[in-house]
Amino acid sequence: MSKPIILCVDDEKIVLESLKRQLRTAFRDVYSYEVAQDADEALELIKELNESEMLIVIVVSDWLMPGMRGDEFLITVHQQFPNIIKIMLTGQADEAAIERAHNEANLYRCLHKPWSKEELVETIQSVLAKL
Repeated sequence: MSKPIILCVDDEKIVLESLKRQLRTAFRDVYSYEVAQDADEALELIKELNESEMLIVIVVSDWLMPGMRGDEFLITVHQQFPNIIKIMLTGQADEAAIERAHNEANLYRCLHKPWSKEELVETIQSVLAKL
């Protein structure tokens, strides 16, 4: 069986590289780490992984991205795959967007940029403890 997947979505490549590196350092090869640079790419990837019967356990998504904003993306993910845990990572989301994501996407947590590695790892660990 394949490893569970943590998907990171952000339009900044350096942010994706940093997230992936921090997660890999903390959780090693227990998980697979996938990245997407916008919501459309992420939705396509989620669909492909799901069709291959690969389990995505967590999506960490930026809020301010070209095309679809993070709250809209996470709501779409929740509607199609309600069991995926959703975390928003943002430096710019307004409180209304965060509240909307909490209410309509069952947002687990919102982390603010710049995030700390400790906060990211603790958040992921708390999610995994509930699975």
